[in-house]
Amino acid sequence: MIKYILRRILVFIPTLLAITLIAFVIIINAPGDPVERMVVAAQAGGEVGTQSANQAEQKKFWKRKLGLDLPIFYFSLASAAESDTLYKVFDKNEKQALTRLSGIYGNWTQISDLNKSLYELNNGHKGLLIDSLSALPYTVNEVKDQLNLAYFESLALRSCYDDAIVKAKFAILEQIYAKYHVFYTLKPLLAESEQKYEVMKQGATVWKNYIPTLQFFPKNQYHRWMFGDGNWITGQGNEFTKGVIRGDFGTSYKTKQPISDVIAVKIRWSLFFSMLAVVLGYLISIPLGIQSAVKRGTAFDRITTVLLFILYSLPGFWLATLLLMTLANPDVYFLFPASGVQPVEGFADDASLWERFQGTIPYLVLPLICYTYSSFAFLSRTMRVSMLEIAGMDYIRTARAKGLPESSVIYKHGLRNALLPIITVFANVFPAAIGGSVILETIFTIPGMGYEAFTSIADQNYPMIIAILTITGVLTLVGYLISDILYAVVDPRISFDK
Repeated sequence: MIKYILRRILVFIPTLLAITLIAFVIIINAPGDPVERMVVAAQAGGEVGTQSANQAEQKKFWKRKLGLDLPIFYFSLASAAESDTLYKVFDKNEKQALTRLSGIYGNWTQISDLNKSLYELNNGHKGLLIDSLSALPYTVNEVKDQLNLAYFESLALRSCYDDAIVKAKFAILEQIYAKYHVFYTLKPLLAESEQKYEVMKQGATVWKNYIPTLQFFPKNQYHRWMFGDGNWITGQGNEFTKGVIRGDFGTSYKTKQPISDVIAVKIRWSLFFSMLAVVLGYLISIPLGIQSAVKRGTAFDRITTVLLFILYSLPGFWLATLLLMTLANPDVYFLFPASGVQPVEGFADDASLWERFQGTIPYLVLPLICYTYSSFAFLSRTMRVSMLEIAGMDYIRTARAKGLPESSVIYKHGLRNALLPIITVFANVFPAAIGGSVILETIFTIPGMGYEAFTSIADQNYPMIIAILTITGVLTLVGYLISDILYAVVDPRISFDK
């Protein structure tokens, strides 16, 4: 058994790598720009470019913190026209424009020179000071408006690749610079950018796009996401992330908190309710299924079947609402709290464990009923069918022929084999626990993973979604391993030693 468990754990490694790779591909290709979502809006006002400069610095910081200033994977198949340092460009639109220009003209050296000149032109607007004297013969407000327009037009040039749009923006800047004397220092920069643009067009080497090249990147986003940004073996020297293998799933787009901290708080309640509901469901359903099989066709069998299927047909949200309206309603019966998992005021610092337990129990009753009742019909029917099948086997008839008590025949000889289908169902408990129940957690205001997963999808909080996906995959593997072990424990005929 030990050897089998070790072999299964070794098989887990490539499976987990595949899961993490799929999760990484999903998060890389998710729509939207994570840097834009993480940037804090700058305060309005100030000189031209102040807000954009502040945002630019924030973008650079978040791009570095999220690891987006690195290439995506260990290797990349590209063309000879593409640069192997394009990933360092922090602005997504600018990077896209440079990629398109490489595809159109194929001469990266000239494209890079043009981009540098556009940077100088755009930054030149930040040093201009507008006062009443320099604005003559126009008003200060009018010149400042034109400065804003020129600044953003030059900024937009870095994200343009269409020839007609580029020329139109050059023409706008020429008109502004020619009309207002304060822009005289920018005319040479504009002329240089136009000249480099023409050089890029005339020196096009489109044929380079058809020559494949293989680029290797030891430091990349996937490696950083998996192993952290420090020593990948020891985990020392980490600055922003420790890596998925150490339980660090990055930063939430919504709260900017570490995802691991959010999950640590949320998952305990989902696991608590799910696991306790499973335990209660099995403790009630297995005896019911056994008795229904033993008393097949009797009134007990028919009544329990009808009652259990009635329960199974009740929607969870409907029963939860009904319980709240009747048992947590001051106008009807106020027996249990309506929401939450503990008193709003909390517990005293010196409260004993028993006092905390007593204070928490009333909050758990109604949610546990709603979590548990729907599993009764399925588990009990599964147990009943399995027991009926076992009851017709030769070794059960032999046990009865030997004069063994009926309880011994049922619980000692028949039960262990009848549990195999139930164990198969048990394998799904762990992955289901991480997801929680969105509806029940919302109705009862339970701070669990189900509601967190729902809000993460609605908010496009992709790191949280990927963390849930990855943890679910891990728990699925653990569930199957535990099921295999339980098979061998319940049925001595099953052996994994060979």
